[in-house]
Amino acid sequence: MHNPYDDPAVAALYDLLNPWAACDDFYLDLVMAAPTALDVGCGTGLLLRTARAHGHTGHLLGLDPADAMLDIARAHATDVTWTRGDLTTHTWDGAFDLVTMTGHAFQELHTDHDIVHALTAMRTALTPTGLIAFETRNITARAWENRTPDHPWTGTLPDGTPLTDVNDAHPITPQGLVTFTSTTTSPSWDTPLTTHSTLRFLTPDHLDTLLAAAGLKTVQRHGNRDRTPLTPTSPEVITLARPT
Repeated sequence: MHNPYDDPAVAALYDLLNPWAACDDFYLDLVMAAPTALDVGCGTGLLLRTARAHGHTGHLLGLDPADAMLDIARAHATDVTWTRGDLTTHTWDGAFDLVTMTGHAFQELHTDHDIVHALTAMRTALTPTGLIAFETRNITARAWENRTPDHPWTGTLPDGTPLTDVNDAHPITPQGLVTFTSTTTSPSWDTPLTTHSTLRFLTPDHLDTLLAAAGLKTVQRHGNRDRTPLTPTSPEVITLARPT
């Protein structure tokens, strides 16, 4: 399957469309407290390179399947290990105190089998007292219903040129899958940039069942990165888990 983030044009826009925000300090705090950390689906490496810039001195490894995203990560930080691949191509045995999966990368795992395999690989990579941290969008908040053409995102390119990003979400399937078409336009471009992606939405109870199948248990759960409790209207389901 084609990975849209292997397109240098898409990768170049990622940090612009997903800039660092105060809420990202949630994961930064976890990384700074861990002697070693693995970021799965690290993208442009913003989390780990920010941790390094804040003084983290331990081993930091970013894993991502998209070369174009890792090219950006490497251009910003040479003192972090950037590795191409995913949890099916690389394994680590007890090497990390923390494993993160941010940016809703967890939702790109589309089946129970894929999720249990990924969670098991993350558990294997942990030290016995290590921690896994990741988030999914809360299915009961139904965020995809606002990812429609009448809710565009607007911003500017580094040179000040306007940019517009429009999403069009398909209805959710019985398996919890939502397919999005994203169209990004700018007056300075001859043609729009169009990408397609599919994300899976899970209930917290089903997620806990899959965690248990992977030998993990939830130790904290939040409804957002400000650590507010999870409610039906919370935008996120943020899970911190440890080996059982």
